[in-house]
Amino acid sequence: MNREIWNKRGSTRVGNFRIFSVRLDRAVSPDTGYENDFTILETVDWVNVVALTAEGDFILVRQFRHGTEEYTVEIPGGAIDPGDTDPAASAVRELEEETGYIAERIEPIGVVEPNPAFQTNRCYTFLAQDARPVGTVRPDPGEEIEVFLATPSQVDRMVRDGEIRHALVIAALFWLDRRRG
Repeated sequence: MNREIWNKRGSTRVGNFRIFSVRLDRAVSPDTGYENDFTILETVDWVNVVALTAEGDFILVRQFRHGTEEYTVEIPGGAIDPGDTDPAASAVRELEEETGYIAERIEPIGVVEPNPAFQTNRCYTFLAQDARPVGTVRPDPGEEIEVFLATPSQVDRMVRDGEIRHALVIAALFWLDRRRG
């Protein structure tokens, strides 16, 4: 199989919606000559933070998600602001804004592409260790966040029982598991 990338013949922006924009790309396969339009969702990169207290408890958030119209259990995270050049800085900011916690140490543990079939962004996962509460939660407008702690066995149970279903959270827990060996 040829490893050349598809030849983009053109691109048209079809919509701009606060958190993402949509474009339509016309592309041709270098292998078969097949030509088609592809819908592409452009969005900024994201960060996720696996935050652990000094005792080893996970810092989790529960919030309503409009896509599924239900409350979800997640780890702190969010979009990298346009002015941020370092995903780690965004991870530190998101952790404090969403939970009121800061961490003594924060380090990258993995990167995923949320859906490379039609999205342009990446999600960077960070491990924040020895996190401690220092302030109040400062959610973005429209975010209503409940912060709570869970032991590793409780998190395992929540994943196993389907209480945690967010794909990027499960990917982050995978990165943590790989890091721990």
